[in-house]
Amino acid sequence: MDHTVDIISDPDPWLNNTNANSTSSYMPTMSPVMDKTINIIMIIVLFVTMVSLGCTMEVSKIKHHMRKPKGVAIAVVAQYGIMPLTAFFLAKLFKLAEIAAVVILICGCCPGGALSNILALALQGDMNLSIVMTSCSTLLALGMMPLLLYLYCQGFSDLQNAVPYVEIIVSLVMILVPCSIGIIINNYRPQYSKIITKVGLIIMMIFIVVIVTLTNIGIGRVMLTVLSPPLLAIAALMPLIGYSFGYVLSAIFRLSQSERRTVSVETGCQNIQLCITILKIAFPQEVIGPLFLFPMIYGSFQVTEALVLVVLFRCYRRFTKKEKGTSGYLRPFMTQEKTWGTNRESKQE
Repeated sequence: MDHTVDIISDPDPWLNNTNANSTSSYMPTMSPVMDKTINIIMIIVLFVTMVSLGCTMEVSKIKHHMRKPKGVAIAVVAQYGIMPLTAFFLAKLFKLAEIAAVVILICGCCPGGALSNILALALQGDMNLSIVMTSCSTLLALGMMPLLLYLYCQGFSDLQNAVPYVEIIVSLVMILVPCSIGIIINNYRPQYSKIITKVGLIIMMIFIVVIVTLTNIGIGRVMLTVLSPPLLAIAALMPLIGYSFGYVLSAIFRLSQSERRTVSVETGCQNIQLCITILKIAFPQEVIGPLFLFPMIYGSFQVTEALVLVVLFRCYRRFTKKEKGTSGYLRPFMTQEKTWGTNRESKQE
């Protein structure tokens, strides 16, 4: 049977459990050469991204937060508690088919990415906590991600054997090598860290455009699958829920305002590059189809929603500063008026 025809004629393949068995795979329309090229590019992008991430990690700061681990512990609980649970409930709510549910779960179980550090800076958050949280979630991903995927897959009747755990663990081990290289560079040659981080960001953006272009050439006819209403809704809701509950959880444990903003963005931001690479490398093309591009849709929503938060925060800060400035400007007159009143009373006496 030619499953490609089924996918093109059905606008929502992989999204309905009733036809999951018939549309969970399709005959690949991308040539093997192009597929391999995209895989190699993704590995290069992930390597460069993780070296750049490692360049932001400082052992001294990690040790400092480990001595007072309250903030880090809450942040890790938020990262590996809120997002996987959100992904699970959304996959259940929209009744996604097998492969689509796996994609959502993998995206929800991924660690935080370097983008969260930039957003924490824009929100005037605790940068040390942001960097330490990203570092810890990345290192913990080797154990937490397979464990969480195994646990949440038990909630689906047909997902127990759908997750390639070995391939995912191999991908996670691979990210520790470039991350370690970045940490070593930052410790022994810190003058190169900022340059590597900037160059890494530029390379990442260029190659993402290349990947999308090549994918569009290879399987452009079925790329609209990723833009189906259920997946768009999930991509919009996941980061928003992460930002909201991350802030609420840190507020419950009475973290400072800067730490609350940091935990919020760290919770909602996922490592998109890692997620895409895992989906593309761990799953055969005939199984994953264009769904490996879902993290890019998620990434666009997480950036857009974060930018809205940044704008609202900046407006709030500017408004409160104006209020303080006005009260500070009137304070001398109020003091002088009080002095005149006191003098007037003394004269009357």
